[in-house]
Amino acid sequence: MKKLFKRNFPILLVILMFISIFLNGCSLKNTEPAENTEFMLGTICTIQVYDGKKDEALAKAFERVKKIENEMSINKEGTEFDAVANAAGKNFVKVSDDTFAVIKKGLYYSQQSKGAFDITIGPLVKLWGIGTDKAKVPTQSEIDAAKALVGYKDLVLDEANKKVMLKRAGMSIDAGGIGKGFAADEAAKVLKQYGVKHAIINLGGNVLVIGSKPDGKPWGVGIQNPFDTRGKEVGVLGATDKTIVTSGIYERYIEKNGKKYHHILNPFTGYPMDNSLASVTVFTDVSFDADAMTKYIFYLGVEKGPEYVKKSLPGVEAIFITKNKEVYVTEGLKDNFKITNNEFKLINK
Repeated sequence: MKKLFKRNFPILLVILMFISIFLNGCSLKNTEPAENTEFMLGTICTIQVYDGKKDEALAKAFERVKKIENEMSINKEGTEFDAVANAAGKNFVKVSDDTFAVIKKGLYYSQQSKGAFDITIGPLVKLWGIGTDKAKVPTQSEIDAAKALVGYKDLVLDEANKKVMLKRAGMSIDAGGIGKGFAADEAAKVLKQYGVKHAIINLGGNVLVIGSKPDGKPWGVGIQNPFDTRGKEVGVLGATDKTIVTSGIYERYIEKNGKKYHHILNPFTGYPMDNSLASVTVFTDVSFDADAMTKYIFYLGVEKGPEYVKKSLPGVEAIFITKNKEVYVTEGLKDNFKITNNEFKLINK
């Protein structure tokens, strides 16, 4: 269950300006935020707090995220996810309220997507190891063996007792597609308890903004150019009390024989999802939900994704960026999202 990350914090702090979804217009006159950055949940996490009991709120928000990481991170040994995997095929495992909430939500979205998003994808994630120093392109036989251990229908929940069981030995849970969203929402709850009305939470591309900027204007959230270095944008969204979550092929990948293999895995094939998309961004109210949604919408592609958002996800908007630099946005964002890079073309469907 262990993933290894090189935690060179000084370097991470230097490259902070290049986070995958970065924020425009955060330099506000006479408003100095309390700010902290740490490497958690396998990514760079930054929180900026502009009001309320800033310092205390910031410290408590990071404590909350660290607690979540210790409960269910795949970057550490001895977590509750490890316990569930170790007991796979044997017995139920009692877990914390946090872990149960994430697993329950993950199972829900696995069912909704009919397995295109599958919270039991752990064996495939571990096999590929993308984002770790053990990353590799597996053999077909290795992929087939790991794929056979993926199946949300073999995940059983005992809600009354907060217990979880995987039916088959070798199965494991991976919260990479949903855990950061949960952590972002929980951090926001903590900040609000300390009177915070203006803040930015960025957990490695899961962006959540509390309120507006202190001057009353919406935050400007830049959407990463999937073909350029971190911090280079395609366009900008205005956001107040919203979450903006992006999944793309550019952040974590490995290369072999000139071919890139990104980290968004297809549970049905065992390989990275392969369609015309370079990234999908979801714009909605709850980060927990948005995190899982992006994976399924990415799977649907630009052909079916926009219609699915329109018909099945009220209160949700999305931006689709293709590999040939075309941009599609759902109806509710057409007057909000502004392309700032002329290499990209907005396509109206």
